[in-house]
Amino acid sequence: MDMNKAYFVSKQTATPKWHVIDANGKILGRLATQIADILRGKDKVTYTPHADGGDYVVVINCEKIVLTGNKLEGKIYPFFSGWRSGLKEIAAKDMMVKKPEKIIELAVKRMLPKNKLSDKVFTKLKVYTGDKHPHAAQIAGFKPE
Repeated sequence: MDMNKAYFVSKQTATPKWHVIDANGKILGRLATQIADILRGKDKVTYTPHADGGDYVVVINCEKIVLTGNKLEGKIYPFFSGWRSGLKEIAAKDMMVKKPEKIIELAVKRMLPKNKLSDKVFTKLKVYTGDKHPHAAQIAGFKPE
């Protein structure tokens, strides 16, 4: 690489890898920042803000995530049903029972920048309850760093 020229990652030069992250006992916010950085490619030397140079992330055991403080009872996730006065709310405690993978997805999505690229980057996140996932074939080609 010539040091006198600027280097930008493009679709052709990007080589995404697959990372498996076990969420067992990890704190939600700290895990979400790590995942967001990997998805955007900020952990690489070739980081380019306007291009998708990030990796794929598979999160397992998402039901064993830890929320610090009083967030399990106090954190509220609002959503809108689409009808008039259709604002609904669900507590983190109830969300852990119904859809534990949604907690990690929302935390990571809200940490990504609000631009056109974030939707494409977010599709590289795969979250599963338990330690089984269908991406063993993709991950087998990459050695952990």
